[in-house]
Amino acid sequence: MANAIFNVPLPPNEPVKSYAPGSPEKTELKYKLDQLANQQIDIPIIIGGKEIRTGDIDNCVMPHEHKHVLAKYHKASEKEVKMAIDSAMESHKTWSRMDWQDRVSVFLKAADLLALTEWRYILNASTMLGQSKNPFQAEIDSAAELADFFRFNSYYAMQIYMQQPLHSPFGMWNRSEYRPLEGFIFAVAPFNFTSITGNLPTAPAIMGNVALLKPASSSVYSAYWIMKLLEAAGLPEGVINFIPGSGSKVGNPVMDSEHFGGIHFTGSTPTFQAMWRTAANNLGKYKSYPRIVGETGGKDFIFAHSSADITALGVALIRGAFEYQGQKCSAASRAYIPKSIWSKLKDYVLAELKTVKMGDPRDFTNFFNAVIDKGAFDTITGYIDFAKNSNEAAIIAGGGYDASKGYFIEPTIIETTNPKFKSMEEEIFGPVLTLYVYDDNKYEETLQLCDKTSPFSLTGAIFAQDRFAIEKADKALTNSAGNFYINDKPTGAVVGQQPFGGARASGTNDKAGSYLNLIRWISARTIKENFIPPKDYRYPFMSEK
Repeated sequence: MANAIFNVPLPPNEPVKSYAPGSPEKTELKYKLDQLANQQIDIPIIIGGKEIRTGDIDNCVMPHEHKHVLAKYHKASEKEVKMAIDSAMESHKTWSRMDWQDRVSVFLKAADLLALTEWRYILNASTMLGQSKNPFQAEIDSAAELADFFRFNSYYAMQIYMQQPLHSPFGMWNRSEYRPLEGFIFAVAPFNFTSITGNLPTAPAIMGNVALLKPASSSVYSAYWIMKLLEAAGLPEGVINFIPGSGSKVGNPVMDSEHFGGIHFTGSTPTFQAMWRTAANNLGKYKSYPRIVGETGGKDFIFAHSSADITALGVALIRGAFEYQGQKCSAASRAYIPKSIWSKLKDYVLAELKTVKMGDPRDFTNFFNAVIDKGAFDTITGYIDFAKNSNEAAIIAGGGYDASKGYFIEPTIIETTNPKFKSMEEEIFGPVLTLYVYDDNKYEETLQLCDKTSPFSLTGAIFAQDRFAIEKADKALTNSAGNFYINDKPTGAVVGQQPFGGARASGTNDKAGSYLNLIRWISARTIKENFIPPKDYRYPFMSEK
């Protein structure tokens, strides 16, 4: 039973397709990109399986060509939110009591539809067009990781259900029941990962819960296609309701409901903290204490020792900081480099960055694309301008930007003499990497500096060939990252291999992609059945003899 639960084997990770020239997957993806780019769809709210159109409309646009509208979507108000809650709670009556096999089968089917049919190219193309991801970034996200979430979460659910009390004495039977929560789960998704948008409502749903999905406004397009995929897989109406809209118009009535059962959140730290405060203030009206699960911000680091392999370190800096334009909560945003290797490393990185092409993701020769929207563009370029005007920093690569056609910002590296410089401490969520060069003889001192600089604790990496140096970093940075990498970039966690999440200001560390996340969506009940109950209240010690 070590490798099988109820005769279901541990699933393999979904293979990542290469999209190499002449490959069938490249032909299929190109076709789907053209098809989706040349049509404009109308995206409704979806409640109880029914399409609802409010007339309060916003646009889904291409970040790399922001005048190109892919879709118009309808926004929910308090009225639609209450409808969605009613629908979810009605569906709860049947979904929560459905056998686990029937629930799991929906998501296993969704995984196979995604992996083996045109759904792979629909999700990848919608992510490339709507979120400006290159083919590889889309493939590892909206195809491979989303399929992995469906398959591995189903497997972990079966593991949980199998866990029973170790002992039942003769004459009785002890057993455990894993019930879904009584209320609904509010799934609040980010723009940057389609797989996370898919996982946030479905992980609780696998365990018998119902959910309301609020996608990020800038990724409603791919979120809608996830809803259509789940519909094709046979998910019953009302189990997951789709309510795009503004944070206040959706979030306030959701968290005001007595049926609010929990948050499954990925997004900014301030937003998560505000939602937690709201939940705390509303505790008296909820039927149960809500489960609050969140993965929030990061100020992720790469720390190099003088024994580091310079080429491997350079590749990690470029990929870790600039893949998907640095718009990953795990992206390398600060780096600590020893003085003895800085000159060679700098030459290598700057030479490689000159080869990086930036542009439309439909051009497969582009490594780098646009940031998500004008708000992100303005925030990120504000940090770049701050560095340009500071006497404590110098921009050694990039620094240019242009939003006339798409929201393009060059991959930018800042070198600072101040380890507490603004861009070393604050989350930027864009293609900006700040480097601090330290004296080689201050390795341990700088490790402590790395630990204390940021309030976040999401991902980090150490590069060294010296094992003693690795050991020191591992111990010094124990609480600095929930996902820690040795001689690898701090991005790219794989479901089933590196469960993902961080602590401190980075979240509740409930590890998406593992059983640790799923057990947050159940309420256990212990049942003791006595086959031979006592017939006399008296105990032996009470005898007079």
